Amino acid sequence: MSDSEEHHFESKADAGASKTYPQQAGTIRKNGYIVIKNRPCKVVEVSTSKTGKHGHAKCHFVAIDIFNGKKLEDIVPSSHNCDVPHVNRTEYQLIDISEDGFVSLLTENGNTKDDLRLPTDDNLLGQIKAGFGEGKDLVVTVMSAMGEEQICALKDIGPK
Repeated sequence: MSDSEEHHFESKADAGASKTYPQQAGTIRKNGYIVIKNRPCKVVEVSTSKTGKHGHAKCHFVAIDIFNGKKLEDIVPSSHNCDVPHVNRTEYQLIDISEDGFVSLLTENGNTKDDLRLPTDDNLLGQIKAGFGEGKDLVVTVMSAMGEEQICALKDIGPK
């Protein structure tokens, strides 16, 4: 190859941190996490069937999508690997709620995070709006998995 040739690589990868990690299906328990149909889910029920005449024991997972609450099911041989999402919970202080439904949050290092929408859960949404309207100091818990983020909980840390 001569030096005059230029190579252009289109990188669609991030820093190399994977969104999921493999775990043997037989070791995933209730309240654990699993990826079903490319969605991060929390396992609510696991049942294991016995091996057949010549087969594997199968694990039947019933799980709920951690972002939209939909119920998903999957059956996997217990010796096979399943994808498990990396789920992180981070707390941020609520600064502002914009007109278009986005929240402004204060990060630990003093920067603001303005790319999150208000939650779709009516109960949580009502609590956030009411508390913010009363001028309370609110801390929201943001759950993130597989490149998605959503506010999942709220804490009141007293008046401003």
